[in-house]
Amino acid sequence: MSTEAIVERHSRRAGPPWNPRAGLLALVRGVGFLGLAVAGAALLVVPLLVPTLGVLGLLALHSFGPRLALMLAVLFWAGDVLVVRYGLLGALVGSRRLAQITRRLSDDWLQVPIRDPYVAATDQDVAGLGILRLRWMLSDSATGWDLLWMAINASFGWLLAVIPLVLAVAGLIGCVGYGIVGMFGVSVPGRVVLGLVGGAVTVLAVWSAPLLLQTYGALARAVLGPRDDPELARRVRHLAQTRAETIDASAAEIRRIERDLHDGAQARLVAMGMTLSAAEDLLDTDPEGARQLLVEARQASGMALADLRALVSGIHPPVLADRGLVDAIRALALDSAPRVEVTADPIRRPPAPIESAAYFAVSELLANVTKHAEAHRAWIDIRYQEGKLAICVTDDGRGGAAAGRGTGLRGIQRRLAAFDGAMALSSPSGGPTVVNLEIPCEL
Repeated sequence: MSTEAIVERHSRRAGPPWNPRAGLLALVRGVGFLGLAVAGAALLVVPLLVPTLGVLGLLALHSFGPRLALMLAVLFWAGDVLVVRYGLLGALVGSRRLAQITRRLSDDWLQVPIRDPYVAATDQDVAGLGILRLRWMLSDSATGWDLLWMAINASFGWLLAVIPLVLAVAGLIGCVGYGIVGMFGVSVPGRVVLGLVGGAVTVLAVWSAPLLLQTYGALARAVLGPRDDPELARRVRHLAQTRAETIDASAAEIRRIERDLHDGAQARLVAMGMTLSAAEDLLDTDPEGARQLLVEARQASGMALADLRALVSGIHPPVLADRGLVDAIRALALDSAPRVEVTADPIRRPPAPIESAAYFAVSELLANVTKHAEAHRAWIDIRYQEGKLAICVTDDGRGGAAAGRGTGLRGIQRRLAAFDGAMALSSPSGGPTVVNLEIPCEL
């Protein structure tokens, strides 16, 4: 759990311990929150000027002569435009500023932290008071919650901050009245009761002020805090998982390349160097032996080159880079043991990373068909529909394939998940096996 979450959890469970000094301080702070409520109420009135000016324009058309009415109507219309552009924008900017002050004071005064929920903006979005800034603020859902908080705070939220202050004033009036009412002939017992009630109300105000302000802070956090979007949380978890799996797969691929280079081409190049060194030593004393060593070195260089080509082909096949996905899959089909038929719509090339992911997914599926399915025929269908690259691989083998039984199909799922792709498998016992791959992309 993060430090911020722990702080929020503990601040939600218990407020600061009460003492008279904290109560008096809470009374003073309540005045500050009352000021925020009054400022928010004033901001909410600004958009109401738009229909007011429109009504005045209609009244002007009815009450004055045509020429003057037309002039006033144009002025009122221009006023409407200015209020919409600047008055509404000013109200939105002001409500956001007041909400930010509320968050800061809630953290500083009440120990109730409220995280910032706003969407990040570019410099162009927040430049000046133009229509771009208005559009950006209206597109941010947090703006609506800021306005809702202004309405809540102006209607009844301020009561949580003001009730203790009202009680304190009433209690002080009662305490002061202890001496004043004696001037009007009130008996001593009545004066004592008035003083006791005033003192009790004052103590109640000082005691309740921190508790009510804590409630005020909890209400502000419920409205002004970031919204917990389940879909967004699911997407974040999915992206975190796929990122971790992609990193693991990339690290494993790098280790495989290092192992292949060390055990293959590098070993052959070292052996070739030793052979050439031996041939150099025999060149003067045994030319025929040197010639034999040179022949071996040439053969070793050919095998090292073949190893490097195979390694490069495993990273990114040349036919995929030169001819595209469809032709590369057709080349795979020609090298496959079962007879494979490839049908494809005429489509443009997808981005290179998606091409590579689709190619190696199909390569793994054909390898499974060859090794495990005992199939005689297979079919590959390639299409692009509804913004997705769709590939269907079918075989007439024995079926019974499952993603959880081996690493091959699970690896395909991880490879596609990095691009928000998906794999659907249908493989009943006895066959056929149908695998559908879908990757969202633009061609």
